[in-house]
Amino acid sequence: MKPGINRDAVLWSESEHRRSERPVLVMLHGWSYDETHLYRRLASRLPDELVVASVRARIPEAGGYAWFPSAGNPIGDPAPHVANAATDDVLDWVRTLDAPSIGLLGFSQGGAMVHQLMRHAPERFAYGVNLAGFVVRDHQPGDTTLATLRPPVYWGRGGHDRVIPDDAIERTERWLEEHATADTHVYPGLGHDVAGREIDDVAAFVADQIYSASRSGDSHAS
Repeated sequence: MKPGINRDAVLWSESEHRRSERPVLVMLHGWSYDETHLYRRLASRLPDELVVASVRARIPEAGGYAWFPSAGNPIGDPAPHVANAATDDVLDWVRTLDAPSIGLLGFSQGGAMVHQLMRHAPERFAYGVNLAGFVVRDHQPGDTTLATLRPPVYWGRGGHDRVIPDDAIERTERWLEEHATADTHVYPGLGHDVAGREIDDVAAFVADQIYSASRSGDSHAS
């Protein structure tokens, strides 16, 4: 399979002529889903100033698409070279974006992609949202930069999530403590899903990032 994402499959919240000079949020779906999954649940709840771009992973699997194929990649612990190849795919596309700021939001495998993208390009992304995801067992040069920058990261997961193994959760906790300013939420009664109060909290977090950046820009301009 050729590297790269299907740029024609990116689901945008705005037409091309309305994207200029606006902040972008890149959405990264989970295993067996596609670009419509997170978009349908979250896009309408996000600030109007934001342009949403929901990306389709390139590996067809289980009726949808995957960032890491099941074979050879245990849940919560994909091979680093597989995760890094997927990350390179997305970064090649991200480099074409003309935006004052770029945030990341992903579910499950997509949540892992959020962290891996930040590790590969720590100064490119303003914030991250990891929903029911994890951190890949890997070391990247960007880890050192992130430990200094400590970008804001929202980590939400269900108290009844039995999909992501405990060791992956513990790895993610340790990594976030060292590399991010984490806003962590565990939702009682929620399984491996994005639903209910979590959607409200994610929308509020993203809005805060957008408005904080706007206020900062206004203060610098004055």
